[in-house]
Amino acid sequence: MKNEIEIDEKAILIRINQLYSDSMSDLALYEATRGVWKVGDRKNKAELAFAVYGGQVKEIFKIGKWLKAGTQQYLTIPQEHKMIAGRWEFEGVVANEAIRQKYMGKSVKAYFPKGAANPVMYVNC
Repeated sequence: MKNEIEIDEKAILIRINQLYSDSMSDLALYEATRGVWKVGDRKNKAELAFAVYGGQVKEIFKIGKWLKAGTQQYLTIPQEHKMIAGRWEFEGVVANEAIRQKYMGKSVKAYFPKGAANPVMYVNC
């Protein structure tokens, strides 16, 4: 596929297929991406979080820090999606324009093995 990319940065790819909508706001996209995930210690090495829908990068966030799920307020996600024991969420901001231009709209399907059920994939971490 010509849109396939190779990610050079330390990143975590997060598939948000269940929550994604073409009409969602920037805030809803951020909230869908930032939490709540079952992730291990490798999360601390990731510098970027990629919002992925249908194998395509929809947005990239620079991770500030990871917090236990339910720590942060969500305005667009139903309550039951937030309070899950043993899960994590990140605090971050939209990545800089150079990073966004490099990856936005590109395919990351190659990073997810066929049949992979886990919505989270680490790259270079």
